[in-house]
Amino acid sequence: MSWIKRILIGKPLENEALKEEKYSVFWGLPILASDPISSVAYATEEILLVLVPAIGALAFHPLSWISGAIVMLLVVLTFSYRQTIKAYPSGGGAYIVASDNLGQYAGVIAGSALALDYILTVAVSIAAGTAAITSAFPALFQHQVAICLVILIILFFGNLRGIRESAKLFGLPTYAFIISVLVMIITGILKVKIFHYVPSEPMIHLKGALEPITIFLILRAFASGCTALTGVEAVSNAVPNFKEPTTKHAREVLLLLSFFVFILFAGISFLANVYHVVPIEGKTVLSQIAAEIFGGHNWFFYFFQFVTALILALAANTAFADFPMLFSVMSRDGYAPRQLSIRGERLSFSNGIVVLTLIAALLLVVFRGDTHRLIPLYAVGVFISFTLSQFGMFIKWIHSKEKGRAYKAIINGTGAVVTLVTVVIIGSTKFIHGAWIIIVVIPILMTIMIKIKKHYTAVAEQLRLKPEELKALNLSKTTYRNHVIVPVESVNKASVRALRYAQTISDNVVAFNVAIDEEAEVRFKEKWNFLQTNIPLIVKYSPYRKVVSPLIEFIESYEEHSYQPGDMITVVLPQFSVNAWWQVFLHNQSRLFITRNLLKHKHIVIATIPLQLKQDQEVLDKKHK
Repeated sequence: MSWIKRILIGKPLENEALKEEKYSVFWGLPILASDPISSVAYATEEILLVLVPAIGALAFHPLSWISGAIVMLLVVLTFSYRQTIKAYPSGGGAYIVASDNLGQYAGVIAGSALALDYILTVAVSIAAGTAAITSAFPALFQHQVAICLVILIILFFGNLRGIRESAKLFGLPTYAFIISVLVMIITGILKVKIFHYVPSEPMIHLKGALEPITIFLILRAFASGCTALTGVEAVSNAVPNFKEPTTKHAREVLLLLSFFVFILFAGISFLANVYHVVPIEGKTVLSQIAAEIFGGHNWFFYFFQFVTALILALAANTAFADFPMLFSVMSRDGYAPRQLSIRGERLSFSNGIVVLTLIAALLLVVFRGDTHRLIPLYAVGVFISFTLSQFGMFIKWIHSKEKGRAYKAIINGTGAVVTLVTVVIIGSTKFIHGAWIIIVVIPILMTIMIKIKKHYTAVAEQLRLKPEELKALNLSKTTYRNHVIVPVESVNKASVRALRYAQTISDNVVAFNVAIDEEAEVRFKEKWNFLQTNIPLIVKYSPYRKVVSPLIEFIESYEEHSYQPGDMITVVLPQFSVNAWWQVFLHNQSRLFITRNLLKHKHIVIATIPLQLKQDQEVLDKKHK
């Protein structure tokens, strides 16, 4: 399988190549901006999905105000996170800021919230990309889950190839989407304002207000539209992935990201208002706007749908860039498995990529790749992390003596208040629609992380040697005895190799056999006598045909009666290795049970002596000759 792996992932990279696996501004922008930029493709639609069923034709007036409020929130977040990038150039974003200024529990909450947001980013983005494909080709609608999983697998292998290659592979569609939407916005405005184009009849006949316009309705729509802001924090999490000077490049990318989100989101909301486009089953709002402006059956419309599907699907790439980076930082602090801090063959955090892919796949299957079913879970986590990050930065400036700290505290303080209000709005308005799941899962994930931290702390404490203990240990003057036990099932090449090895490491060797009936005991002793060895043999009769239990009892008894302080007991297990994976199931796995039981003992060492078997056909052909 190695050549297939090389084709899919590429050749391993040396550690020294890491400095080449960094983002420039040009390639960093599409990778880290793909999530927020792609969100504009469905953020306006999510607002209308709340307003249109409730107030009908009156939905377009509050759409403008709600879009404006979201844009103002974007501006606040941009200025706030530019300060975060400068203050914490090592990355980690909200997790590091909250941990450093608000304590470890705040940091774990921020990390848990961000982790859930990144997982949902992958699921929502891929589901939205699939929706764009099925809008252009309705016959594919019944296969949306399969399409989602195919896109996920492509992203998985693309990101395993490393930072630089994934940037080049997935970066260009982002620029293609930005240009296409800008062309659509400019063309749409010119058609209406300059050429006085009259939009075609609405897809549905809108009625007047169906219910009163209430504050709660507006807040619900605002909460749905806030999905346009997810991913803004991505740049602050991935600062170390930029080329030097990392801080300068990261701040430039964040500014460009916010600028494009502002232009595209405001433009799409304006066009939806002007053309009176409303959500329809099987057709996205963005595809309807494009069809109205470019025509629904020409090459540019299909090209537009294609790049929209690409950017929506590839928006997941922001999470693939940030989720592994976040967990590499958290794992170094002990809140996540240490394996997540190890770089793979291509210098990416491949274990984090695998974990993210598996959980996202599960979400896509459970929610059947439906964007609207996933959206209510979205944005809650990221705004919790926004709030903790901003409060953390505010506390930092309060205790700082740095020049201009008052100005910086005002910016982050404003960001903290605004994002806190937004969290309350999103949590309360989306609670019964699915947000409760995230609110419940965050404490569970937080509890798991704290337990992992306690485990690592306890392990380190037990493995640590104090200075006085090191001085007391004088290995050169201390003599230890090694008692070796060799479990022998039958006299064969594997067991003989194990016995030979045992004699090389100790003079105290004992062979042990379990006989399940009296005839088996007689036959074994007859074969044993042919060995002409001075190794003592102990045969234990097992009337209930148990094999592992008698061996464990003997070893424990041996440890109790023959063991002296400082001695070691080595259990040498013969093991033959088969060639095909399915052949493993044809042989008993008693070695695994023995090993699992003996690992509980402090002074017992387990050694496995392998014997590699040849191919079945090769052995049979040789036998016949």
